[in-house]
Formats: sequence, structure tokens, C-alpha cells
Amino acid sequence: MHYSVPHIIIINDFAHINGGVGQVALSSAMALSDKGYPIIVFSAVPPVMSELDRQNLKIICTNQHEIMKDPNRVRSFLQGIWNPIAMRSMANLLDTFDSSNTVIHVHSWTKALSSSVVRVAIKKGFKVICTMHDYFLSCPNGGFFNYRENQICSVLPLSRQCILKNCDVRSYPQKLWRIGRQIAQKNFGLIPGGIKHFIAVSDFSRRLLHPFLPKDANIYLVSNPVNVSKGEPAKVSFNNAFIYVGRLSKEKGPHLFARAASALGIKAVFVGDGPMRNQLSHIYTSSTFTGWLSPHEVIGIMRTARALVLPSLCYETQGLVALEAAAMGVPVIVADNSAAREVIVDGVTGLWFKSGDVNDLQKKITILQNQELAKEMSRATYERYWVNPYTIGKHSADILNVYDEVLES
Repeated sequence: MHYSVPHIIIINDFAHINGGVGQVALSSAMALSDKGYPIIVFSAVPPVMSELDRQNLKIICTNQHEIMKDPNRVRSFLQGIWNPIAMRSMANLLDTFDSSNTVIHVHSWTKALSSSVVRVAIKKGFKVICTMHDYFLSCPNGGFFNYRENQICSVLPLSRQCILKNCDVRSYPQKLWRIGRQIAQKNFGLIPGGIKHFIAVSDFSRRLLHPFLPKDANIYLVSNPVNVSKGEPAKVSFNNAFIYVGRLSKEKGPHLFARAASALGIKAVFVGDGPMRNQLSHIYTSSTFTGWLSPHEVIGIMRTARALVLPSLCYETQGLVALEAAAMGVPVIVADNSAAREVIVDGVTGLWFKSGDVNDLQKKITILQNQELAKEMSRATYERYWVNPYTIGKHSADILNVYDEVLES
């Protein structure tokens, strides 16, 4: 297929991979530049990772702090709401481009850049596409989640009830600051009202966000890429470890897994780190904690699993680790309120359990302790994934299709 996209500007807070969003944004930037497309990555937070030093790829970094790590709290307070330095830099950049043949692809802006950079692009008439990696388009804390009550929040964003609700993971003053940022984002940053093109990473997240988007918005479904090469499926029937991968924080539900594992006396491995680590080690003293690992190391340890356990209490937007597990033939046990459930055919390639229910999680773990059933699920999930694997190549092709449609519109 011929693609007519001459210029691509990717907006991402960080000039290096600092998590899932950065992984998607920068890996797609590198893949597209390798195909010969001129790419500019517009960012705020250094360092610039060395892998971005390649032909057809230019990095613009405003060299600013991530707002949560800026020692100057007054500066971070203001920058998080509106970043004038990034705004001016973006304006100068866009003055050198033609809006008729350039797409602006927004991945993240809430950690450093602010919505100011998006406003500039919209006001100058550029076609803007936003990938919905989280729920910051509508929810002040980005998750439709009450971190104080540790449960899904159904309050209408920016309503009086929302403003009065202390749902922030840190404090109520932090919540009020987020409210202020959201108002600035909506009314001055033109997010989401000024954007007409959005990419959803799952149908689950698309359905949640659709009511908050402009009525004439175009929504494209493009999964995040999975960086797992095809090889022999994991020998799950010979493995006995149940593995959790991710941040060790309450909304992710690791305590549910720890309690279930303790009751069953199984081998439990926690890959990642976070504020709950000490508490989890007390819940189940036989747990193994690896801390944060490189992507290659995570893939290696998942191959030793009987199953991956994703007990998240919040919605998530996709659950990329579930796709990585499927690529290796590792069954997944997932909470039924999580976007990751879309990856799992319940009872065939993995199991759903009732969100927040430790007893139900125990039952599902017990089911996969059956060696023959685990083997059958492993075969099913591996075969189903590799019928249509979501490689970086496929991701790049789908993204280019979106760019073409947006420019033609």
C-alpha cells in the first residue's frame, strides 16, 4: 500500500522509555523512521535514549523536569497546568511545516508537556491524532478510579460531586490541582474538544471514553505492539509458578494475589516494585520479589510461569502483558472488570475471576493447577495469538493507515 504521509510529529512527555506509553510511542517512532518516514519526536524530559539516534528521526527535547520530580514545586505546579516553554518550542517547530501534509500524533502530555502543545497544533490547523493510553482525556486522575476507596469511580468527571470527592492517591489538595489542570486542558488546551481523531488501544477503553469525546470524533482501534518473537511455547504444564507483573500498588490488586497464593501455598512471583512490596511480603512470606526487570528479563521469567495473574481493580486500557503472555502460550487469570479480559477467551485461553474477590481468584488458580488443563489452555492461547500476531510491523502499518485517512479527511 502507498502511504502519502510526508511528515510525522510524535508528542511524548519523555525522550526515553519510562513505561508502557513511552515504549509504544518511541518504538513506533523508530519503526516508522526505519521505513523511511521523516519523524520528529517532541518531548520535554531527558535523557534522550541512544536508540533514537538514527536516520530520518529527529528529537526535540525542551529539557524540563517531570512535574512530579521537579525540586522547584512552584514551577512544577504551574508547568503541569500550562507549559509555556514547550508551547513556544512547538509553535516554532510547526512554523516550519505545512499543515496539509503533516500529522501530529499525541501519546502523552500530562507528565511534563501539558496541553499547551496540543492547543498550538490545533490553532495552527494541523491534524491531531491522540492515542488514548489512559483516561486523562476526561478523568482528572486518569483512571476512573477512587484511590481512597480502592474501587472504580462512577462520578461524572468535573461535576460538583467529582470536585468534592477526595479520590486522589496522594491528597485532596493534589486532587484540586488535578481539577484545575483538567479545566485548563478542556477550555484552553482544547483536549478533547478540539481533537477529531483518536486511537483506542482496546474496544473496552473505547467504550468507556466515547461518551466524553466530540460527537463527530473518529475513533480508530489500533492495539499496542507486542515485542515477543515467535518461538516454542512455554512448557507451562511443567511450571508451577504463578506470576504477577506490574507496579505493586493497591489499584493493581497484588494483595489479592498474595492472599490467594498464601491460602493455596503456591509459588508466587512478583515482578515489579511499588509501595505495597513490604505489605505483600508480610501477607505471604514465601513470595518471591524480583524488582523491576528489563523487558527481555520479564519475557524470560514469564516463560517459567504456569499462569500470569492480573488482579487489577482498575479498568486499565489494554493489558499489554497479557498479550505478551499469550505470545508465549502462558494462560492468564484476569479480573473481569479489566480491559485485559478482551485478550482472554474465558475457559479457553485463560480465566476471568470476579474483580476484588479473593475466593474466586483462588478457585481460578486451583483450576490451572491441573496439569492437563494448563497444557490445553497454553496450546489454545499460543495458537490463537499467532494466527494474527500484533508485531511492531503490523502496528506501524495500521498507524500509517490511520495517518492516511486523517490527512485525506
